[in-house]
Amino acid sequence: MSGTDTPARTWEGPSAPERLSLLRNARSVAIVGASDKPSRASYFVATYLQSSSPYRLYFVNPVAKEILGQPAYASLADLPEVPDVVDVFRKHDDLPSVLQETLAVGAKTLWLQLGSWHEDVAREAQGAGLNVVMDRCIKIEHARFHGGLNLAGFNTGVISSKRQITS
Repeated sequence: MSGTDTPARTWEGPSAPERLSLLRNARSVAIVGASDKPSRASYFVATYLQSSSPYRLYFVNPVAKEILGQPAYASLADLPEVPDVVDVFRKHDDLPSVLQETLAVGAKTLWLQLGSWHEDVAREAQGAGLNVVMDRCIKIEHARFHGGLNLAGFNTGVISSKRQITS
């Protein structure tokens, strides 16, 4: 295998109805790797979840003091409750330690954001009884299941009364 080849993906994640069930049953989400920088994906996801979801949100970042007007916590262990979902914005090499932290606090779902794929972590998490979602954005999935997406993947906000003309 050359340096540009990636191993084949053999792990299969939950189906769309299973992901919908995970999101519907969740009451709290911890965003690990949350950022207070508006240019970061985690910030965009956090603002969406804060304004468009019923979840209690917790931001995990050992450097930040506050994100979007809420306290930031140094670790999952510092949260005031066990989150239902741990949504991860961390680099690949950090994922095994995030899994260990997730297991230690007793969260039920490990959600790895778009572009994040770690089959060893997924298998270990599933073996320990966790639900695992990889390479999917929780914001996109939530919006998709709750009517906030169009075919391009985002709500365009365009309302039109034009009818399509058929011949």
